[in-house]
Amino acid sequence: MPSEPPSPEAPTSGAPPSREALQAVLFDMDGTLVDTEGLWWQATAAVARTLGVELGPTDTPDILGRAAEDVAAHLLATAEPHPSLPSGARHLPDIARQLIDAFAARIARQPGGVPLIPGALDLLGELHTEGIPTALVSASPRSIVHLVLPLLDHDFDLIVTAEDTARGKPHPDPYLMAANRLGVDPRRCVAIEDSPTGIAAATAAGCRVMMIDAGRGLPSLQSLRAFKS
Repeated sequence: MPSEPPSPEAPTSGAPPSREALQAVLFDMDGTLVDTEGLWWQATAAVARTLGVELGPTDTPDILGRAAEDVAAHLLATAEPHPSLPSGARHLPDIARQLIDAFAARIARQPGGVPLIPGALDLLGELHTEGIPTALVSASPRSIVHLVLPLLDHDFDLIVTAEDTARGKPHPDPYLMAANRLGVDPRRCVAIEDSPTGIAAATAAGCRVMMIDAGRGLPSLQSLRAFKS
């Protein structure tokens, strides 16, 4: 497959800068700061069943870390062999809206809010104390992000959501936009992700990428500064 031209927001400087100076930390949200990926899968599975589709492990790369529109397109493509499906059920924007609504309903039903990934508040607090810029770079729509933000108790310098770029993860566009709007070089940023889709996006943008495991939690700022991908 031929490579795509670089985004106009990609860095154009010559020699790469030193990778030691940390200019910003760019966070994914679902599965990285909050434990919501299971809820997203449940919501997607429920909508998929209305299309006659049963999700399985092979669907994971097309579900986790993806924007609702991309997931809707995957469900409709998977449902295509089912001629009995009513034509009205094939409208992509409607399926995307059903996914978002089903996800939001599950988030709202969590007693006390969705669980945070261990170490999330500690790392965000350290970054705030040190004055290191932070961005939230999420494949979720802004309506979902706003449901979760109060739990994080952190003022991100920038929030990039699914509506903000024409192409979402795994394309680099969301991370390139975040770095550009923060005025930093993506090569001097650490992106924290949990899914292959997000890792692909941040890597393509030129960020140092730290993959975290929800069970082990997020690192300390000291570990983040020492990290090299």
